[in-house]
Amino acid sequence: MADFHQGGILPTFHKLGRLNLEKIESELFWYAKERPIALVLPSLYSELEGKALKVILRELKGARYISKVIVTLGPCTKKEFGNARKFFSVLPQSVTLIWNNGKKISDVYRTIREAGLQLGDTGKGQSAWMAYGYVIAQKNISVIALHDCDILTYSRDMLARLCYPVTNPNLDYEFCKGYYSRVTDRMHGRVTRLLVTPLIRSLKKLFGHLPLLEFLDSFRYPLAGEFSMDVDLARVNKIPGDWGLEVGMLAEVYRNCSVRRVCQIDIADNYEHKHQDLSHDDISKGLLKMCIDISKSIFRTLTSEGIIFSDGTFKSLIATYVRTSQDMLKRYEDDAAVNGLVFDRHGESLAVETFIEGIKNASEIIMKDPLGVPLISSWDRVTSALPEILDKVKNAVEDDNR
Repeated sequence: MADFHQGGILPTFHKLGRLNLEKIESELFWYAKERPIALVLPSLYSELEGKALKVILRELKGARYISKVIVTLGPCTKKEFGNARKFFSVLPQSVTLIWNNGKKISDVYRTIREAGLQLGDTGKGQSAWMAYGYVIAQKNISVIALHDCDILTYSRDMLARLCYPVTNPNLDYEFCKGYYSRVTDRMHGRVTRLLVTPLIRSLKKLFGHLPLLEFLDSFRYPLAGEFSMDVDLARVNKIPGDWGLEVGMLAEVYRNCSVRRVCQIDIADNYEHKHQDLSHDDISKGLLKMCIDISKSIFRTLTSEGIIFSDGTFKSLIATYVRTSQDMLKRYEDDAAVNGLVFDRHGESLAVETFIEGIKNASEIIMKDPLGVPLISSWDRVTSALPEILDKVKNAVEDDNR
């Protein structure tokens, strides 16, 4: 029997039986006439050479309800940008590429910095933010969808399901988060399973059932990179510029959107993409770096909600996390056994030990500087300070694409 359980405070939309893709896409095509959809694809140039992106492009050709595809590229040369334009030109939709380190967009970034506004560090968060700015500048897009470019198991129905709750005006949602299973011969998603979920539940044990913690704990896969949102959210949301992007985005959605207008949807039976190394002895990369950034994002968000952290609080939190994560690890081991999956008890335990060190490191940073690096400024704030900036963004992007 398909799972239709509704848990937490968010509406959860499941995969109940076989999807009638033709029906849902025809509805999306109809709704998109009034609520046009832009698909944002954050991509590294190296991903053009991988298998995943070729499959994604093949599948996207049939998504006729998408009005625009905006590919926001990581650092690349002029020649590589030209190659990327040719690569994505096979799509039938209107396709625009953003050359984030090109001269024209670099001038836009410089103008914003000189106005004293925050842009964060170069990375996925910043490039996605610039894509939102370009979409807002179009003035005719109602819905933004975003997914990564390294999804090895991509299929067109993932995008259709992701877009539907926000595009269909009868459902009345402003933000929809995708979720999915990540299983091969073993369970993946260690950061969600062994860090985020036990950390949030440990915080609930310490501070009680705070609305924000209940909100975060209701997401089945809070670190999923796939979501759709009303374009007005893109105007007001601030964005973290590090690995805390997904959790920080959810915190902004919580602040700027009624909870009843937020939902999550099962978009895939299984989801496979590239895996990060644990890097348990190097805080500058891998899952340890991710753990530190995510933990900092959660702690700073709670601080902004009035929670007071102290040295003693963090010691109690770490002790609670150790117990909670060990209990969760046992559940996953038993789940794997029931399903005949491989379970590397040592590897999973090493991940927990690495996350403990990451939480300790994040807590020390928070104690020294509770505010830390500011989030990337919202587009509302940027356009208030620089009224002509969206025109400058639009002109820069379109000049690069001529």
